[in-house]
This record gives sequence, C-alpha cells and structure tokens, in this order.
Amino acid sequence: MTDTSAQIETFYDVMRRQGITRRSFMKYCSLTAAALGLSPSFVPKIAHAMETKPRTPVIWVHGLECTCCSESFIRSAHPLAKDVVLSMISLDYDDTLMAAAGHQAEAALQDTIEKYKGNYILAVEGNPPLNEDGMYCIVGGKPFVDQLKHAAEHAKAVISWGACASYGCVQAAKPNPTRATPVHKVITDKPIIKVPGCPPIAEVMTGVITYMLTFDRLPELDRQGRPAMFYSQRIHDKCYRRPHFDAGQFVEAWDDENARKGYCLYKMGCKGPTTYNACSTVRWNEGVSFPIQSGHGCIGCSEDGFWDQGSFYDRVTDLTQFGVEANADKIGMAAAGVVGAGVAAHAAVSALKTAQRKVQDNKKKEEA
Repeated sequence: MTDTSAQIETFYDVMRRQGITRRSFMKYCSLTAAALGLSPSFVPKIAHAMETKPRTPVIWVHGLECTCCSESFIRSAHPLAKDVVLSMISLDYDDTLMAAAGHQAEAALQDTIEKYKGNYILAVEGNPPLNEDGMYCIVGGKPFVDQLKHAAEHAKAVISWGACASYGCVQAAKPNPTRATPVHKVITDKPIIKVPGCPPIAEVMTGVITYMLTFDRLPELDRQGRPAMFYSQRIHDKCYRRPHFDAGQFVEAWDDENARKGYCLYKMGCKGPTTYNACSTVRWNEGVSFPIQSGHGCIGCSEDGFWDQGSFYDRVTDLTQFGVEANADKIGMAAAGVVGAGVAAHAAVSALKTAQRKVQDNKKKEEA
C-alpha cells in the first residue's frame, strides 16, 4: 500500500519554499495558539506538528446553501484563509473555489477519494434534500445526497459548516417541502464536527481546521457536537451591553433614546441570552464588530431550529434580571421599611423595659 503522507508537503515545507523565516514561523505558531485559546506552552507543540505532519487533504462539497460559509471563510484574518488553503491544507476539491468544472471537477473529486482514502477531511456546506429521491439538489447530474454519501465513505472526519449542514437552517424550516436534512442524520458512521452559524465566524472556521491539523484529533465538543472552545459560552455572557441588562436598562423601540445610548436589546428580541457562540469575543470582519454592536439583536443562528422559533423581534424567553436602576426605589423602600420596623420594635422593647423598671421601683418604695 502506498504511503500517501510521504507525497504531501508539510506546512513548514511550504512556508520555507515561500521564503518565510523561522522567526516568522514561530510568530505564526504563537498567533495560532492565541486564536485557539491555548496557553503559550502549546506553541512548541504546534510548531512541531506543522514541521512534521503532512498537509491534510480536504474535500469541500456543497448542498442546499447560499455559499455564505465560503464567503465567511475566505475573509478570515487569524489565520488568513490563504494560509489555510494554500499552506495548511490540500484543498483538492471545492466546486465553488476551484477552476475546474464539469467532468474535470468530478474527476478531481474521485481522484482525491481514491488517492487519500481514509486520510482526508470532508467539509460539507449545506444539506441534502431527501424528498423526491434527492432531486431538489443535483450535482454532476446526480442527487447531492449520493455525492455526500460517496465522499463520506472513506473520510477521516466530517465538518458540517454552518447552520444548513449542522441543523438544516431555513431549508428545513416548517413545512420543509424538500425534506432538507442535517448531515449528521444522513452520515451516521463518521465523527462529525458541527460549526453552526449563518454563517459561522471566519476565525472559528479556520481555527477548527488549524486545531485538527495541529493535534491530529477532533477538538473537544459540547453535547451538540460543536467545538467547546468557541461554543461553550453564551453571547450574552461576554456581551459589552451585558451591564445594561443587569441594570434593567433596555431599548424599548428602534432608534429611541435608549438605543442611542447603547442599552440592552433583549426586549427587541435579542437571542444572545440563549445562544452559544463566540460573536461577542471574536467578532466579525477582523474583530471590528458583530450584530449587537451594530445595533441589531442576535437572531440565534447557531442554535438548532432558529428559523422556527418565532419572529426575530419577539422576546421568546422569560429571563429574570436584577435590574439595579429599575428596582432601586423598590429595594430602597423595602430596606427603609425593614429598618423602620426594627427601630419601632426597638423602641417598643425599650418602653416596655422602662415601664417594668418603674413598676419594680414603686413596689420597692411601698415595701419600704
């Protein structure tokens, strides 16, 4: 059997061929560790992995989707998508990004599957429709579901890019006439990493690939199969508007005075308190902003079935917050009431003791 790993350059080989210095390479490893939330002690491990491990072949297929995941991916800044695509992985098939088309493209897909059998990663953008024998999505003259099953058969692992592949997204929203189906319900015998979002954050996408290539294993996943390093906290937990939520300061109508002050958007339908993603920390467009910072509430696009959870502008959750400003008067009055009751009780006890002493003094005088 041919050793396919010997036929592929390592990441470090490619960087040296491009004239990158050792110093710049180590800086890159440090930035990669930081992007993945790893401590500095992991930098040598990342460097060793990139020096010795061959680039991983990747097959990227597309089902029912809008290509927003690919659009997001190519805008990654840390690490740059060009570094991932051109250096870290061997992207052998992607019908959106590749120059080949038609029979030439399908031949490239088959060649990659046969050449790297059991060693490639299958990245899936979009989902397969199962109604009418899959005829609602045709790729190369065949239903996409057939291409998906064929490509997944010999894959090492599967990455479900975006809400479409992870949960079904708008295509699977009720009444779902095409029976659009998440990847994990079609491919059941392979490890699957869900990277939901509509689209996912660019740095989250490249970060997941970087982790897999560096450590040759899947990242730690949460109970829904998402990378815990990016999906372990609610957007609400690190939102810069969180203090306004805690203080009971909310936007009541679009473009009101509270909106201009940057108050919390919870009452306007923001799903940040129930959505797990890294939007409020990693942000978008090289860390410039994210929807809440731009004045619009989170729509919960990284959660299962978000299209069927009612209007994006309805407050669908019932959360109880402290609300310092909102309740300060009530709390103050209650505290004053407690203090007043205590003072009154103290006064009553003091008066009773005084009366008792007077009675005792009078008795003593009478006895004398």
